[in-house]
Amino acid sequence: MDVARLRVLREFADRGSVTATAAALHCTPSAVSQQLRALQDEVGVPLTEPAGRGLRLTDAGRSLVNRADEVLAAVERAEAELDTYRSAPRGRVRLAIFPSAALMLLPGLLRRIDECEGLEVDVRDIDMTPSEVPALVADFDIVVAHRDEHAEPFSSSRLEVDHLLREPLDVALPPGHRLASRRKVELTELAGERWIGVDVGFPVDDVLRSLAVRTGVRPRVVQRINDFRITEALVAAGHGIALLPRYTIDTARGRRLLRRPLAGIRAARHIEAVLRAGASSRPAVAGVLAVLHAEVASATAARA
Repeated sequence: MDVARLRVLREFADRGSVTATAAALHCTPSAVSQQLRALQDEVGVPLTEPAGRGLRLTDAGRSLVNRADEVLAAVERAEAELDTYRSAPRGRVRLAIFPSAALMLLPGLLRRIDECEGLEVDVRDIDMTPSEVPALVADFDIVVAHRDEHAEPFSSSRLEVDHLLREPLDVALPPGHRLASRRKVELTELAGERWIGVDVGFPVDDVLRSLAVRTGVRPRVVQRINDFRITEALVAAGHGIALLPRYTIDTARGRRLLRRPLAGIRAARHIEAVLRAGASSRPAVAGVLAVLHAEVASATAARA
């Protein structure tokens, strides 16, 4: 049954005439009569009958009015609940995030989400290359992705990109390295070093390759490890050096690793939230994006 027609029937029962019902609903008496006839045709039994110059409800009509009250009350409750979703960040949001960003952001992000009543996040850590991001957007509300700052941005009329931060990439050296006393190091000074890189196609490898193109110094990669914590352990043990993200690297105040910026070269990755176009208009998604930005600000300030 049409809910709008049930609402007309209830108004008619409350007001007693077609004219009064039309005035309450801001329409014409003929429109009210049409709605009542259409509802009667829909249910298949007479709902009104002549009474003098007007109409009155039949027994079936009065019975349906009682049920209409229940139906319309349920609809109003549903509309009120949906209004809270439209105006407040409530609901479940599916989030994909690459591992090193999860290491940096996820503990604080989830703590902040716990403080947002009615907002929930399902998180998956996915070791993603930039080319895989558009496909992930089909399965997740938000994909936290990364790319070399010299790479082409994520661009599509079907994607929305929210920039979270630019994270510089620094050289990780073991304590006691010959360049440990330098505040910055030249890439040419690292030409003979053993590098621990990541798999081809991932942003840190893209940065290393773009550095080689721009400087003519080709790093000698001896191992490819995607887990930065493993890379840190290998560097600390003297098995090589690595290019690692500034806000994620665990130097243990220089006792475990040394972090040195590259001199004269911009080396960084962009971390961005990628969504389907229009997805951020959903309050729950917008709420998670706001929490992401707050946690980025907090995490980068603490590690600056």
